[in-house]
Amino acid sequence: MNIGFIGLGIMGKPMAKNLLRAGHPLFVYNRSTQSVQELAAAGAAASSIAQICAQCSVIFTMLPDSPDVRSVVLEQLYPHLKGGQVLIDMTSIDPGVSREIGEKLAEKQVGMLDEPVSGGEPKAVDATLSFMVGGQDALFRQYAPLLKTMGRTVTYCGPLGAGNTVKLANQMIVAANIAAAAEGLMLARRNGVSPETVFHAVRGGLAGSAVMEAKVPMMLRNDTQPGFRIRLHIKDLKNALRAAADSGSPAPLSSVVMQQLLAVQEAGFSEADHSAIAKYYEALTGETLYEPDL
Repeated sequence: MNIGFIGLGIMGKPMAKNLLRAGHPLFVYNRSTQSVQELAAAGAAASSIAQICAQCSVIFTMLPDSPDVRSVVLEQLYPHLKGGQVLIDMTSIDPGVSREIGEKLAEKQVGMLDEPVSGGEPKAVDATLSFMVGGQDALFRQYAPLLKTMGRTVTYCGPLGAGNTVKLANQMIVAANIAAAAEGLMLARRNGVSPETVFHAVRGGLAGSAVMEAKVPMMLRNDTQPGFRIRLHIKDLKNALRAAADSGSPAPLSSVVMQQLLAVQEAGFSEADHSAIAKYYEALTGETLYEPDL
C-alpha cells in the first residue's frame, strides 16, 4: 500500500520516518524542501500533491491549523482525488472544519478520518503517540494497525470530528495542569520552600500526573526547548474556546490560561515549550523557579 504524507514539521517528520521504518512505501510533500530531502535520503519519494494523489490509496496530512487543512485538502488535493482513497488528517483543528471537509470529500466517495495526536515531538520520535480517531468505525478498524506504527495508543472516539473534540479536551486539561503546577511551585518559592522539594513531595500523590513529570523538571531547569510550542497550544485553545462557544460549554479555566499563554507569547516565548507558562508567574513576582543544581 502506497502512503502519502503531507506536512513534515516538528511532528510530521518523525512520524513519516516511523512509517518508513515499518516498511511502507512513502510519498512525501512539504512546502519547505529541507525535510523532504531528509525523508528522501531515508527512502521516501519526494512528490508533488498531484503525484501523491495519483500514487497513494491513503494520504496523511499533518498541518498547522484549520485554514491550512481546508486550503490543502479542498483546494490542492480535492481536484486530484479519486473514489476509494482515504484522507487521514492528523492536524489538531476545529471539529466543525473536519466535518465540513469530510462532507465535501464524500461527494467524491473519498473517506476521511480525523485523528489528532497527543505526546509532542519526543513521542512522535519514539512512536509512542496517542491517537484520538473520529470517522466511520469500519475505516478506523482498517487503518488502526497503520497508526500503531506511529503511536502506542489508538482510541476510536466516534463520528468524524470526535477525534478533534477529544484532542481539544486534552489540550484544555494539559494547559490547566501546566498552569496549576507553575502556580503551586511559585507559591512554594515565595514562602521559602524549594520548588524541587514540592515536586518530589507531591508527585506520588493525587497531584502527580504525566504533565507534572514532563513539564515541572523543565521549569526547574529553565529549559524552554520545545516539545510542544506556546504558539501551538494557543492555536489549540483558540479552537477549543470556539468549540466551547459553539456548543454552549463553559470554559472559564481555559479562558484564563489562554490569557497567560498570550502574555508569555507577547514576552517573546512563542517558540518556547508550553512549560514556559512559568514565565508568566516569574514576571509577576520577579522570582524564578529555576533550580541551578538540577
